[in-house]
Amino acid sequence: MEAIYIRRKKDGRINIKLGNKADQVVRWTLIILTVLTIVAFLFFNYTGLELGSAITETANNLKVMFLEPALSHFNLGEAIYQVGITLGLAFIATIIGAIIAFFLSLMAATNLSNVWVSRIVRIFVAIIRAVPTVLWVLIFAIAAGLGSEAAILGMLFHSIAYLVKAFSEAFEEVDKGIFEALQATGANWWHIVKSGVLPSTFTYLLSWVFLRFEINFGVAVAMGAAAGAGGIGFELFMASSFYFDLREVGFITYAILIIAIILEVISTRLKSRYFPASSN
Repeated sequence: MEAIYIRRKKDGRINIKLGNKADQVVRWTLIILTVLTIVAFLFFNYTGLELGSAITETANNLKVMFLEPALSHFNLGEAIYQVGITLGLAFIATIIGAIIAFFLSLMAATNLSNVWVSRIVRIFVAIIRAVPTVLWVLIFAIAAGLGSEAAILGMLFHSIAYLVKAFSEAFEEVDKGIFEALQATGANWWHIVKSGVLPSTFTYLLSWVFLRFEINFGVAVAMGAAAGAGGIGFELFMASSFYFDLREVGFITYAILIIAIILEVISTRLKSRYFPASSN
């Protein structure tokens, strides 16, 4: 909805201007960010910077990394195995998180739970969700020690909070007529959930779970080294920080990219199968 701005000029004439408040907010936000960016560049320390050589060396590193990928410190079979570890970490965190989130979301949904119970669960998961996944992983790495357990627990915590919000919102969109019809037949709370809520929201839940799995895969790659969880992320860390092997970094990057593309293709097919209207 457009807003009308009326301004009286000094000569007595009235200037009427149509505008949108959201557009004004976006415009001023972009202006402020642009000014802050320019100021930040002005305060950079450019001592010893040789722009020409820096650009040349960066371009050469990128050429070696992406045009000459190769494995030096492990073979293809080990690379596939490490990718499998990373996928396994993401899968375990996602599945366990989805199961726990399902039951918590039943308590968080306002049409399925008590008002106070719903508020408590929502506040609890909002606090967890406010902390980034990476930070949760690092917290558990300190508390439980480096390893795959820390990575899984960290991803699990944030996955639960993320999916509780998504699931509960899906439950709240269920038509009230379904509840009224089941209640009229004498169905109890669990029967309403099993026969009314689940059939209406299953495709949405599946879509959200797979989206979270994609997110957890990226986190598992990043946490392979930071939390000592292993997997392809740890090999990427070793190749870049210890071996300084740009060719191996390029190969691992391509492997991660291929997995990401495969997951995106699967996600697209799921959406086109279960949500044909949204894929057009």
